[in-house]
Amino acid sequence: MPELPEVETVRKTLEQLVVGKTIQDVSVHLPRIIQRPDDIDIFSRELQGSTITGIGRRGKFLKIFCDPWVIVSHLRMEGKYRVADQGVDLEKHTHVIFHFTDGTELRYKDVRQFGTMHLFPKGEEEGHLPLKKLGPEPLDPDQYRLDWFESVIRRRKTKIKPLLLNQEVLVGLGNIYVDEALHSAKIHPERSANELTHEEIHLLYHSISETLSKAVEAGGSSVRSYVNGQGEMGMFQLQIQVYGRKNEPCYTCGSPIERLVVGGRGTHICPQCQK
Repeated sequence: MPELPEVETVRKTLEQLVVGKTIQDVSVHLPRIIQRPDDIDIFSRELQGSTITGIGRRGKFLKIFCDPWVIVSHLRMEGKYRVADQGVDLEKHTHVIFHFTDGTELRYKDVRQFGTMHLFPKGEEEGHLPLKKLGPEPLDPDQYRLDWFESVIRRRKTKIKPLLLNQEVLVGLGNIYVDEALHSAKIHPERSANELTHEEIHLLYHSISETLSKAVEAGGSSVRSYVNGQGEMGMFQLQIQVYGRKNEPCYTCGSPIERLVVGGRGTHICPQCQK
C-alpha cells in the first residue's frame, strides 16, 4: 500500500498541482530517502532551476520529470506528497521539501520512512534499478495482452496469488487488488498458476484490468492512511468485495469471508465462490 490505483491518483493530482513550477531549492531532512545520488547536496544542486514538466508512473513508482532530470519516487507504505505555501508549519515526518520559485512547496512526508527517491538523467531511468526489472503495465493495452498473460500463467507452477504479486511479472498489484481480482474471477489464491483452465485465465485477465480501472476511477482505496496529493481519501474501499472483510457475508453468496495466509501475506476469500 499504496498500489497502482493509489499511485495513479497521486500522479494525476500532482500533475494538476506542480507541473510548470520551477524548483528553487531542495531540503532533505532524512538522507536515506535519497538513494541516488548518494550525496544529498548533489541531489539538491542538480535540481535547482529545473522546471517540473510532467508526472508519470511506472507500476507503483512515480516519475517526476524535471528537465533534464527525472525523480523516481516510491511511496512504500506511508509516503505522501502535499503542496503547501512556504511558511506553513511542517507536519511531523516531513523528510524532503521541494521549494518552488512561486512561494509554494512540494513536501514529502513518510511516517514509516521506507520511501525512496532516485535521480536519473531523463530517459535513462528505465535502464536502471528500481525500474529495470519491472513487468508490463496492466492498464496499458500495448503491454498487457491476453496472449502474453496466458503464456506467463501456463509456464509457472507457483501459487497464483504470489505470482500476481511479483512485480517482475506484472506491476502495480498488491494485496488488496490481487484479492479482489481473484474473487471476481472466482479463483482460489492457492491454486497453482499452471493448473488454471483456459477460461479461468481469460476471466482473471479481464478481472485484473477491470478491478484496477474501477479503483483508479474511485481514486484508490483508503483502507489504511492513504490520501491523494490534496489530502483527499480514495473511495474504492466502498466497492471492496473481500479484502479486510473477515467474517462478513460475501455479497455474492452470503458465506462468511475467510482470512488465510498465502505466501506470507494475509489473504481474504469467499470459501464458496473461490473453491
